[in-house]
Amino acid sequence: MSILEHASLMTDEIRRVPLEELQIRLVRFREEMEKEHPGWQMAVINNKVNMYYFTGTMQEGALVIRPQDEILWVRRSYDRARNESLLPDIRPMQSFRTLAEFYGACPEVMYVECRKATVDWLNMLRKYMPFKEYADIDGLLCSLRLVKSSYELELMKRSGAIHQTVLEKLAPKMIKEGISEAELAVSLYTEMLKRGSHGIARMNLPLGEDVIGVASFGKSGLVRTAFDGPGGTGGTCIAVQSIGSPFRKLKAGRLVYLDIPCGVEGYHTDKTIVYYFGDINKDPNRDLILAAHEHCIMLERFAAAMLKPGTVVEDIYNETMKQFDSRFAAGFMNGGKFLGHSIGLTMDESPAIANRFKEVLTEGMTFALEPKIALPDIGMVGSENTYLVTANGGKALTGSPHKLYCIY
Repeated sequence: MSILEHASLMTDEIRRVPLEELQIRLVRFREEMEKEHPGWQMAVINNKVNMYYFTGTMQEGALVIRPQDEILWVRRSYDRARNESLLPDIRPMQSFRTLAEFYGACPEVMYVECRKATVDWLNMLRKYMPFKEYADIDGLLCSLRLVKSSYELELMKRSGAIHQTVLEKLAPKMIKEGISEAELAVSLYTEMLKRGSHGIARMNLPLGEDVIGVASFGKSGLVRTAFDGPGGTGGTCIAVQSIGSPFRKLKAGRLVYLDIPCGVEGYHTDKTIVYYFGDINKDPNRDLILAAHEHCIMLERFAAAMLKPGTVVEDIYNETMKQFDSRFAAGFMNGGKFLGHSIGLTMDESPAIANRFKEVLTEGMTFALEPKIALPDIGMVGSENTYLVTANGGKALTGSPHKLYCIY
């Protein structure tokens, strides 16, 4: 059996993105392009996440969209692209010269993803397709992905169910004295994989990495990372600020902070849960820990109730923060001024639940709400769950926030 035949067999059972789903997305793209850029002639998609959104496959190449057609040009791997994508027109390419020979004269303005396109990529594209200028379509693409279809929501619901099972039902059985942060994180991650998780946490921001999440015990949760998130960890080493330490072992009297992401077929959910290992009634900081954690739960529920169509994103933040207890200000969100973020094909999509975000909610949007408080010399408390915007407020996809449970 050849390598190609073997590869084909390996992917025979894959669940392809339905053609109708791809077609609807392309129709919406063209409609929005005509609104924002009347008379546009050509857009080039090369970011792997947006390529997957429109084609159902991730390859090295370019998706070229014009008002009259769309073609996925693939350098590697053409055979895999044909096996995975239901897009009708997929063609091999050697380089951008192939595109230049096919399209001939190029438009004066080329529409590209400026945040994801490197200078080298732009120069290479321009070498063979000498457009005069390029324009940014990142905002338009972000807006399209913000509202999820029934197909996308079904995948997120499956992810949320895995998330709830592993972090609420299985995690307490794995939290035991002597386990390391890294071992616990990997064990939880493995349980998610067994249940159908796609196995990574795909980030949008450049400081994010494809990681398996964080497990932090006690004060290690206070160690800030380069990533703009409230949770902390010393990481596996200086070079990797994630997962947790393989040397820090769990002892009684420590908070256990678990932020292990999950996803199904590209679509993520986000969830954080905090446990206390030992008898919290013997902890001299009992009242402070419980008060801070319960305050985070109240904030999450308050914000979730506002996740209704017609609500302006910044209003969720501002109204929720009116309920905030200022005695926790120094440690709230580890210095960040937000309550959560949109989520879907990447963990950290836009908009954030923060001031100055003017987007108006509609049904089908999904957000992760994550109020968290860092307690000096103690650790992190708080909660996080993923919600769907509905007429009745946010519908939890990953389970609801709950009180701080003790594990003995």
